Amino acid sequence: MLPARSAGILEAVMKKTFLAAVCVGLLLSANCLARQEPQVALDASRLELQGQFKQAASLLTTALRTNSLPVTERKQLEFELDRLERIRKDFPTTKEELFADVKDSVKNLTPEEFNRWLAEGRFDSREIDGRRWFVNTSVSDLFFRYPELDSRRTPPKDTTALQKARLESCTAIRKAALAEKTPYVLPKRFHVTMTVTAKPSAAPAGEIIRAWLPIPRHYPFQDDFELTSASPPVSRTDSKESPIRCVYQEQPAKKDAPTQFKIEYEYTTHAVSCDIKPGDVRPCDLNDPAVQGFTGEAPHVVFTTEMRALSQKIVGDETNPCLKAKKCFDWIAENIKYSYAIEYSTIRNISDYCRAKGYGDCGQEALLFITLCRLNGIPARWQSGWNTFPGDKSNHDWAEIYLAPYGWMPVDPYMGLWVMHYATVLTPDQKRQIRDFYFGGLDQYRIAANSDHNATLTPPKRTMRSDNVDFQRGELECGDKNIYFDQFSYSVTVKEVKLSLAP
Repeated sequence: MLPARSAGILEAVMKKTFLAAVCVGLLLSANCLARQEPQVALDASRLELQGQFKQAASLLTTALRTNSLPVTERKQLEFELDRLERIRKDFPTTKEELFADVKDSVKNLTPEEFNRWLAEGRFDSREIDGRRWFVNTSVSDLFFRYPELDSRRTPPKDTTALQKARLESCTAIRKAALAEKTPYVLPKRFHVTMTVTAKPSAAPAGEIIRAWLPIPRHYPFQDDFELTSASPPVSRTDSKESPIRCVYQEQPAKKDAPTQFKIEYEYTTHAVSCDIKPGDVRPCDLNDPAVQGFTGEAPHVVFTTEMRALSQKIVGDETNPCLKAKKCFDWIAENIKYSYAIEYSTIRNISDYCRAKGYGDCGQEALLFITLCRLNGIPARWQSGWNTFPGDKSNHDWAEIYLAPYGWMPVDPYMGLWVMHYATVLTPDQKRQIRDFYFGGLDQYRIAANSDHNATLTPPKRTMRSDNVDFQRGELECGDKNIYFDQFSYSVTVKEVKLSLAP
């Protein structure tokens, strides 16, 4: 397994791939990979990597005063300027504050041990204008990357019930699918309430706040969406096949009070368990309309030299598409550890970031898997929304791959590595059972809103996105300004309701 490393790795990776990857991170088309970046953007990035944020901001601000800038270049430079502030928000903690936080969470921690961990690079950090700052998830990430510290965690965290519930869920789904001879089984219907609340300081009173909130899109395993209430009223609802499905709302900002957007809806979802026989799988026709757009490079799916080398190491001489994909899935489960992510919009190439670091969150792991699959001629795409498993609710990302003649099937790389690294009370066979289930299987506790990453909202935002890769938390803007995540909160509550059976 790759060890956790210092922020220097990130800087080295970004320096090495910047010319190829900066366009990937900022624009929505893989065609921009060959596009020459404005020199001012390259210069500002070099300053940022050197920790000279003020100088980078000054350079960008000066360039933006030029009235003759093309619209596309102006938007890019505006994003680069905002990105500097986003990075600052992700790294708000001083060394002294970090020590206090870690000491409260790790039994018998000494200053000497903490300093040794700093020297080993156990905490992600950035040099910003002459001072070292640490990521705001450092304590949680420490336990994810070094599970052997779990016995020293204060207070202790017991996931025994969750581990057993996950095993029971996978076992029941697999049994039902084999008995019913269908991959879609054990349907459930859920009532969901989502609220997105802008702070009083997010927009001037009376000015219109525009809001986009995610909703379930149509899949073979997910349908029967019904919007039951909305405040304010919904102005537009995407088609059920939208790759980034949402409802759109508008209302004026309230004076000295929060501005809330709220929707309630119901939908039905099935568990999935695909009975794939590798011997029946054949190479996919990459010209098939069903897979077009999901076979080559794309934003954050870049075939770097390092990624090609990793692919060869994992896949070797294997030629069967199913077995190649399974090798990539198993490698991630065994070799990548979980960590909370810095904001995706601040990362130039997410899949390579995860590869180089040896850790990542669910979306970073999914993009690494997608990249490895596409490198091996296997169509692969994004799938994301929310995980609503009882006791484990969170926004969540996973993937789909296309295996001929079966079609699209779900793959959740996070669940594979979660069970292999963190399911401490299960036997090795039980761990493998859960891992293997999520290669072609999915539980019912999902809200799947997206079928592609870096997709475009409808109507499109006038301003930059808070997350230009994923869409789970909602997006807000007012006038010509984006409302970033630190200016609004979001919540999702889920309740299972009685499923009406067809006559």
